[in-house]
Amino acid sequence: MDPYSLPVEDDQFSADQRRLLDLPFDAHVFLEGPAGAGKTSAAVGRLLRMLSEGIPGDSILVLTPQRTLALAYERALRLPETAAGGQVTLLTFGGLAQRMVSLFWPLVAEKAGFAQPDRPPTFFTLETAQYSMAHLIRPRLDEERLFDSVTLDRNRLYSQVIDNLNKAAVVGFPSAEIGERLKSAWIGEPGQLHVYDDVQSCADDFRRFCLEHNLLDFSLQVEVFREIVWPLPECRAYLQSAYRHLICDNLEEDTPVAHDLLVEWVRTESVRRTEFVRRTDSVRQTDSARPHFDSALLVFDWEGGYRRFLGADPGSAYQLKTLCTEQIVFPASLVQTEGLHGLETQLASALARPTGSSSRHFFFTDRSDSALESPSPGSGPELESRSPAGGDQHPAPLHINFARFYPEMLDWVAQTIAGLVQEGLPPGEIVVLAPYLSDALRFSLTERLAALEIPARSHRPSRSLREEPATECLLALAAIAHPDWDVRPTRFDAAYTLMQAIDELDLVRAQLLAEIVYRLKSDGPWLTSFDNIRPEMQARITYRLGARYEKLRLWLEAARQEPAELDHFLSRLFGEVLSQPGFGFHASYDSGQVAANLIESVQKFRWVAGPVLAEQGVPLGKEYLLMVQDGVIAAQYLGGWRLQAEDAVLLAPAYTFLMANRPVEVQFWLDVGSRGWAERLYQPLTHPYVLTRAWPSGQPWSDADEYATGSETLRRLALGLLRRCRRAVYLGLSELNEQGYEQRGPLLAAFQRLLRQGRVAAAGQ
Repeated sequence: MDPYSLPVEDDQFSADQRRLLDLPFDAHVFLEGPAGAGKTSAAVGRLLRMLSEGIPGDSILVLTPQRTLALAYERALRLPETAAGGQVTLLTFGGLAQRMVSLFWPLVAEKAGFAQPDRPPTFFTLETAQYSMAHLIRPRLDEERLFDSVTLDRNRLYSQVIDNLNKAAVVGFPSAEIGERLKSAWIGEPGQLHVYDDVQSCADDFRRFCLEHNLLDFSLQVEVFREIVWPLPECRAYLQSAYRHLICDNLEEDTPVAHDLLVEWVRTESVRRTEFVRRTDSVRQTDSARPHFDSALLVFDWEGGYRRFLGADPGSAYQLKTLCTEQIVFPASLVQTEGLHGLETQLASALARPTGSSSRHFFFTDRSDSALESPSPGSGPELESRSPAGGDQHPAPLHINFARFYPEMLDWVAQTIAGLVQEGLPPGEIVVLAPYLSDALRFSLTERLAALEIPARSHRPSRSLREEPATECLLALAAIAHPDWDVRPTRFDAAYTLMQAIDELDLVRAQLLAEIVYRLKSDGPWLTSFDNIRPEMQARITYRLGARYEKLRLWLEAARQEPAELDHFLSRLFGEVLSQPGFGFHASYDSGQVAANLIESVQKFRWVAGPVLAEQGVPLGKEYLLMVQDGVIAAQYLGGWRLQAEDAVLLAPAYTFLMANRPVEVQFWLDVGSRGWAERLYQPLTHPYVLTRAWPSGQPWSDADEYATGSETLRRLALGLLRRCRRAVYLGLSELNEQGYEQRGPLLAAFQRLLRQGRVAAAGQ
């Protein structure tokens, strides 16, 4: 059942879901099953029933591993029919840690080693943590030649050092052991060992810097909470009195330290009560068993753990099952058709786990394996690939198209989507997925769909801010409006900015306009008036576009006279000019979302770095522009996940779609031959599997471990996508990939095995 279209009436729930809803509100329940079985819908239904039965909302805590996974609960709580009675708390483990550290800061600051315990803490976002890391390490990179043997963008270097600190915190080992753990697993060139020493040195420097200035990145928040705040009797008493009911969804995506907390928090323990006996005027102590929670609902997805590269541990999550008195299984999907379930079974067989590898420590075997055993010859539904243009009322679950060249494959995708839309399928029920969504792929598909009048949107949450054209446009205009920053966009940047800012202004006329009006003077960049251009040049640019340019120029000129904080400036620029008719952001969902994310990013940067920069006399806007030029990766912004454009095809990386946790009617899988479906990103400064509890310290990581882990990752990814699809999957295959090379990845090989076995009959198009 779609968690974004939740049932509100009892007759809309299945029998399994009603069983959960009917349990008394003092039950401790462990709910498990495959994705699409209705677990989140049932959990939300139970939450709404608790509120309707008079349980105060402020006594209910909903924990999810990632904020986006709580959107289903957030939407349900906004329904008009939701009973009043206090605000339900929706948190991640990191959010809970930050709240508790902030609340008990006076009690723990000195013990935690902060140099200024009498001053309040400052909490980092991902972006501000990278900024501080860059500020600290950049001089060492230049002077000491750190990481000189590593070819890596600096923004990725900063993020991987921070990622190591985060892994240490969520797994539960000291940050001083990062380098040794990485070195003990390395079996390659000896020179890499020096890189790990540099990683440890940078991590240590960053931790000291944070302690000296009362700065808490995610890793330090978790460590302080786990080691100092959580053991406090005051903290436990506060949490126990504040929250009496717990719902924890997507356990398999959370970290070992979060599971450790839940083990202590959920279990019933013996407590000694002291009470005054009025009849005898005496004090009596009694021992009794009292649960931390009156009720608990823990929800676990089979074959999950997609956030393993961020520290997710399905194995430790499943151990929480023993703490619950009620154990419920939702075994059947409410999303898939019978044909898609058959495809899932057969693809699982083709992607069977490799055996004989030490990587078996990593992947937790759960109840879902019994449903994915290899089918015997002749069993299971036959899968046939047919063209959607045939108008079949019961389309086959798998459609395959083969093209020699990549653009031909994209043409087929666009035309097929157009055919589906003409048959009545809403564009919002279509998603186009790839292991990585490159700029070229996004642009090519968006343009093809726009030509067919089909709206599309994209979502890439890990994309660097500087890679977004809307960001480049906004920050270039900010630099032009603030000549005192001495940041001078090039003439080409100015032309590109004008093309982005003014609707219908093509690159040729934008270049011509920039050559005439853009001036780099001694006191900064300037834009001159369109009225001063010779008439024949005005005619070439057109007076209509010139009027739009002039409106933008006059607004920037007025903004120079009224200096404002950068986030305020950007907010006004977007609202008063760029979002208006005739300007580039007016009809663009993606540009509007990027603008909102950029404004939020600047605001948080000002809160953290503003006071320090003010003392140094450095303009905050200038420093922020330099940070973006360094390629700082964007933090996660909920707006991008909340944005549900009506009737718009979604273009997204496969993992991004999985973490949105919503099913769709049709999925398109592109670049099926890419190894990116199974291989992890190149990360020379960290290792997501070595820095886990499951990996024995000191055991080398071999090529066999890498292959086995990649194969299992691919299997879980493919099955997770199939379980979030209602109608059909369309495979776009091309002999040559986007770069012009042949593709022979493991996912393609698995489908080829199905073809050779006769389980899929593919019709050429």
